[in-house]
Amino acid sequence: MVAVERNGSGPAVLCLHGWPGGPSDYRLLSPLLAAEADVVVPHLLGYADSFEPADAQRPPSDFGRDAQVRMLVELIDSLGLEQPVVVGYDVGATLAVTLGRTIPERLRGIVVGNTLAPSQFGACALDDDHRAEFWYQDFHQLSVCSQLCDGNPAAVRSYLQHFWSHWGNRSDAELTEELVEEYSRPGAFTAALNWYRSGSATLATALSLRGAAELPPPVQVPTTVLWGVQDPLYPRRFAESLDELFPQGSVRVLDGVGHFTPLEAAAEMAEAVRDFLQEK
Repeated sequence: MVAVERNGSGPAVLCLHGWPGGPSDYRLLSPLLAAEADVVVPHLLGYADSFEPADAQRPPSDFGRDAQVRMLVELIDSLGLEQPVVVGYDVGATLAVTLGRTIPERLRGIVVGNTLAPSQFGACALDDDHRAEFWYQDFHQLSVCSQLCDGNPAAVRSYLQHFWSHWGNRSDAELTEELVEEYSRPGAFTAALNWYRSGSATLATALSLRGAAELPPPVQVPTTVLWGVQDPLYPRRFAESLDELFPQGSVRVLDGVGHFTPLEAAAEMAEAVRDFLQEK
């Protein structure tokens, strides 16, 4: 069963969280939009209140890109969301892009944090001078990762704190005790790793595209990319060729912003969403 947080009324805004985050990633953005929009924040499969202890024993594919997108399409249908603006960063950005390819005619627009065009995956994520930034995606494939952290609040706090402090650049991007508690429940840390174990993350995508005869198609949905310059995972040079991914897109460069766009640039993200809400 998928848990959902919903706030406000009006045209729909579907907000998709990341790793190592959760629905609380939108605690600053949601209040900024609630007076003019129906802000819907699903807890992705295996995360937060959508997590169940049995999830840790299920196949990783049950929590990968395809499964999450199927869930989101069903959620849009069941909640009757008409022409939502889809918002995302990190895992949520990947899902927003996939939704844009899957149901483009049903979306009003897309607003995402830093992401990659297909032709840039190999050239960027696999570069010798940047490959080490994605070390954790290899580590997440190993059973020892779960053995060290799962159900251990101190280990979970230390592990997640590394990413929140390394990837974030503004004070609003901070690890909360609520998030530590969510990830510390027995099985919850392992369930969250299934995104990576399913082959849905950046590094696996880059490897699968290396030498591919055909790249994934562009997203034919109006899109705004908010590019945080201080994101160590996706440096500014990675923004090249985004018009290839989003032919109807634009890029807004945000100085001083890191990886956690909904928290570090909540006002800028709200403005980008409003632009789509106001279009006729």
